[in-house]
Amino acid sequence: QVQLVESGGGLVQAGGSLRLSCAASGSIVRIIAMDWYRQAPGKQRELVATIKNGGTTNYADSVKGRFTISRDNAKNTVYLQMNSLQPEDTAVYYCYLQQGPYGPDYWGQGTQVTVSS
Repeated sequence: QVQLVESGGGLVQAGGSLRLSCAASGSIVRIIAMDWYRQAPGKQRELVATIKNGGTTNYADSVKGRFTISRDNAKNTVYLQMNSLQPEDTAVYYCYLQQGPYGPDYWGQGTQVTVSS
């Protein structure tokens, strides 16, 4: 079993910044990628950012230029630096660990991000 512990969510004014962290521990076989998703009330969960082994990153168009995903491989931790936050960024943010053919994938418990206007 793998545990994902997220932190860093909270309430921030529009234009502000937050940094989310997600630390993975437990029976990790091999991580091939880690992602951040978000789900706003009444909406489907959407992919925000991905970081693959080797450092390749991808972002949703809505966050490009404002959010940065990074990873500390030694700590099995992924980060999401969120700048220029807007009210539409309000959501529960989840990290997702992918092991591909090496093992099961896992979700974090989610952390609330609320951006006030």
